[in-house]
Amino acid sequence: LRVAVLVSGGVDSSVALRLLCGAGHSCTAFYIKIWFQEDFQNFWSSCPWEEDLKYAQDVCDEVGVKLEIVHLTDVYWNKVVSKCITEVRAGRTPNPDIMCNTVVKFGAFLDHIDRTKFDRVASGHYARVERYVDEQGTIRARLMLSKDEVKDQTYFLSQLSQEQLGFLMFPLGSLAKPEVRQLAHSLNLPNKDRKDSQGICFLGKVKFSDFISRHLGEKEGLLIEAETGKTMGKHKGFWFYTIGQRRGISLSHGPWYVVAKDSEKNLVYISRHYFSGDKKRRNFYVDNLSWFSTIPDPSCPIKCKVRHGPSFHDCELEFEREKQGARVKLLHSDQALAAGQYAAFYAGETCLGSGMITESMDDLESCTVSARALE
Repeated sequence: LRVAVLVSGGVDSSVALRLLCGAGHSCTAFYIKIWFQEDFQNFWSSCPWEEDLKYAQDVCDEVGVKLEIVHLTDVYWNKVVSKCITEVRAGRTPNPDIMCNTVVKFGAFLDHIDRTKFDRVASGHYARVERYVDEQGTIRARLMLSKDEVKDQTYFLSQLSQEQLGFLMFPLGSLAKPEVRQLAHSLNLPNKDRKDSQGICFLGKVKFSDFISRHLGEKEGLLIEAETGKTMGKHKGFWFYTIGQRRGISLSHGPWYVVAKDSEKNLVYISRHYFSGDKKRRNFYVDNLSWFSTIPDPSCPIKCKVRHGPSFHDCELEFEREKQGARVKLLHSDQALAAGQYAAFYAGETCLGSGMITESMDDLESCTVSARALE
């Protein structure tokens, strides 16, 4: 196959490239350069894109693969970074990795390359693509869980379209992370000992709070104890907090956790009893639903992930036509449902698609009481 391989300079994409070359595929490597790596380099001085690119080039040189740099600055800013800022300003917790995969890596990049020159696009994601023929005789694709339950990245790929998925391949889907690291050493890759990247994709080593402060500034508000309505202190803006957050609340007699936010009044509700039963939620709405195939039958067993990781919730779906979304009921409650995050749905090992969490139907009664006390 003629394969366009996305490389980042990291171990995963480098091993994916070497596996594809070793299997006899004709590969061309691509490095996507985004806004943060250039426009804000002098301000932040901590994004290692030059180091990333050097590692990617070294890996490509070893196997004689051409490396092309693709500049997607404008689309990345307009469709990912700007959208994240807007979501945070509205009090939601966005997922930039899902946005990036959908509109940049496998969106704008697919539009950028000449698809007639390639049969597939590959990356170092931990996921599998299984192809099948439907009842109409059309070849379609399924997004499947990877071998590595912890590293599995189907959650981050769950908003892709069937058209996008059908063009992709993931060489690491049948491998566990330790096996990939071992392969990097056996192949003696230049980056074999390089640590995995952490945190939000466009921030590099920059703290999220510093990034948000630069773009949204600060606005003093109150920290309210959820159970009593008592003012416990002040904060610099609700946008610095997300549900379940503990860090950044410097109050005595803690630990304190964020349990709710009021974006209109700039209030942050906190509690020392985050793990108590009344703080758990199991019912919520999702919209922006995207399915790889037909809408799933609500009567069939479905499970979901409400965040990246190995944990699943058994759940029930109830579709609402007037809202173009669905109600989701978890069979077991979750501690930190946050509007703006995504719920990805699964049947067995198959990822069916996902939707964005818009609101919980389990509004905390204690916060409602607190809000009344403040009026």
